[in-house]
Parts: sequence; C-alpha cells; structure tokens
Amino acid sequence: MKKSLQDLWIRGLLLITLSVFFAFSGTSQSLMFGNGPTQIEAGINVGPMFFLGDLGGHAGKGTPFLKDLNLPLTKVDKGLFVTVYPNSWFGLRFAVDFGKMDGFDSIINTKGVNELWRKQRNLDFRTNISEGYVAAEIYPIMFLNKEFDDFKPRFRPYGVIGIGLFHFNPQGSLTTNGVTKWYYLKPLHTEGEGFAEYPNRNNYALTQVNIPMGIGFKYFLSDRVNVGMEILYRKTFTDYIDDVSTTYIDPTLFYKYLSPQNAAIATAISDKTIGIVTPGVTRYSPGTQRGDPSQKDAYFSVGLKFAMRLGPIFDNMYDRRVASHMRCPSIY
Repeated sequence: MKKSLQDLWIRGLLLITLSVFFAFSGTSQSLMFGNGPTQIEAGINVGPMFFLGDLGGHAGKGTPFLKDLNLPLTKVDKGLFVTVYPNSWFGLRFAVDFGKMDGFDSIINTKGVNELWRKQRNLDFRTNISEGYVAAEIYPIMFLNKEFDDFKPRFRPYGVIGIGLFHFNPQGSLTTNGVTKWYYLKPLHTEGEGFAEYPNRNNYALTQVNIPMGIGFKYFLSDRVNVGMEILYRKTFTDYIDDVSTTYIDPTLFYKYLSPQNAAIATAISDKTIGIVTPGVTRYSPGTQRGDPSQKDAYFSVGLKFAMRLGPIFDNMYDRRVASHMRCPSIY
C-alpha cells in the first residue's frame, strides 16, 4: 500500500527523534561544532490547540485572530521534539505534533445582527491535525552575552520560526432524527473544487506547507533538565482546513460530478442554513458568500514543555570536576 507524503514525513521525523534519543542517552561522547561541544536535547510538549478560520466565532463581524476564538472548542496538542544546540544562543529543532481542531457556527454568541449571519449559515467541521517541522530557536540574552562563558541563567526566553508540513482531513456533520453522522468533506467538493464551472477552484491538498513561529521560555531545573512554555502560531497557505472558503454553488452540479449517494450528502451538508435573520430560508442561492477567501486558515497552540539534555552537559573536564566536587557526599 502506497504511503502518503504526510505519513513518510511524520514517521521520518519520529525516527530521527528516537534515533537521536537512543544514540545520545547511551553514550558519553558529544558532537563538536565550532569551538564547543554540541548539546542535544529531547523532550515532549502538551497543551491546548486552537483553530482560526471561517467557522464559529463571537458576537460582531468575524475577525481573523483571537477575538473569534471559541474556548469551549479547545483541543489538546501533543508532541515530541529533538533540538541540536551548536552553541548557547541557537538551536535547530526537529519536531512532530498531533492534535485536533473543530468549529461550529451553532455556538456563536448572539448579541447583535452581524454574527447572526454566520449562525444562520449553521456549518461545522472537525479534523485531526498531524505535523512535522524544522525550526530555529534564537535566545537573545544568550546571544548578547555569548562572550561570557560563565553566563548560564536558569531562565532563557527565545523566539522560534521554521517550516513544516501538516496533514488535515475535514469532516462535516448531518443530523437525522436525532442521530449525527460525520462525513469527509473533500470528496464531496462542497464549493465546486475541481468542477469545470469553477476553473479557479482547484482541489485542495490534504498535506500542505505551514510556517510555525512563536515565542517561549525555558527554565533550567538542573544542568540536564528544563521546563518551559511556548506559544506557537502556524501560518498556512490554505483556506480549506474547515472546507469553507468562497461561495455556495448550484447543488445540481453535485449530481453531475458525484455519485448519487455522495451528491445527496453534498447537497445537504454544503448548505445547512436555518432561518434566523431571514425566517423560512433553508438554502442560499448560488453565488452567495459562504466563507472569506481573503483570510487563510491558521491555528496555534500553547505548549508546556519538558526536556532533557542528552550526553555530556559540561563544556570541559574542569567544569565536570567542579560539578562533581560540589555534589553532596552520599556517606557521612
């Protein structure tokens, strides 16, 4: 069975993570980079993940960032990472993360009129997210003090930016007689992606490039162990994580391009309008705005991080001897 690009990417980075961990946890040798030994750090992260897209939101007009964040839809992001430090102020991170995201127009807070149009749209989605990325970590205070070998503060803020691949596969729901079923949306072409009548709407790929960027800090509990927190935003280049981007299409086109079964599902799931602003309406006419193509989807996470330095943690034999002599004796 042919593996997808996403599977190969995630498994490859996971293999790198595990290989580096076992290689450096069982040996006392370290790589040499420049004038000092390269440090290797492996760890885990866990924390909330948030979606920023067309669906859901709060009162008023939809906005592209935190104002439309729905905290009740918070999901958990989990990850593994290995970071290589050739010096004290720069690190190169290899990471994999796994999480979930969703969005529901039905939970929008209603205090005025503007948000009621989105609530009347009544769409929803959910998806798993898996990603792998490579990123640079920059420690500004370490850079400014790089000439001082004894400058080793426990608290170290940093910035991070990189490039990666992420995989998603959105589902939407239909409820019949109180029973809710979820369907994968890409095969349903809900906005006419790939249809001849919409030449500018190409089929979207489920594995795409993202740019992770953020800030964080780490606190060294010891020379080997540190904990930290990081806010990591992912810029993407797709507006279809939630399968909503442009306008409603003529539902008869579903029967032209899809099987009768999928056409019936697509007709129902692409337009679930309920009459709130315009009582009695159950469908929008073709060409009516469905999403906002001017803003790409994005997501971010707030991660609690736990990491351990692997292999030697001292720059030279002298530092190792000093640390050894400073330990408390085991026998009095």
